[in-house]
Amino acid sequence: MALRVRSVEASIEWYTAFTPLEVLQRNQDDVGLGVWLGMPDTADNPFVLVLAEFLPGNDPFPDAPQEVLAPFAHLGIELPTREAVDEMAERGRAGGCLAMMPRDLGPPVGYVCMLEDPDGNRVEYSFDQGVFAAARDVWGS
Repeated sequence: MALRVRSVEASIEWYTAFTPLEVLQRNQDDVGLGVWLGMPDTADNPFVLVLAEFLPGNDPFPDAPQEVLAPFAHLGIELPTREAVDEMAERGRAGGCLAMMPRDLGPPVGYVCMLEDPDGNRVEYSFDQGVFAAARDVWGS
């Protein structure tokens, strides 16, 4: 997944503070700055979030609006407990990026809250959506 961002550095700071993602690789060329974020324990089956900041005058999409994942479009992270969702919401509130208070939306959505990154993209934190259980049932442990 790739997101166009206004500031790679601000986005790195946010994603490494509010998600389990870490910097895998940084790239810079005449077009702009990029970073790959991933999880170190998934080297055999990586998920990478690409963040791209285009330099003025080199943006390949100069007339395009700044796209955002919101209000429903989002990245999703399942957490192990309701308390972990509450904790993430409190961290988001303290950090000024809480976009949706925790609420129980029933099956299959579960207990969720949302935070907003520096560009307005939403990240959902959930408990009891069944993602872990479905992955184990379909693909094994």
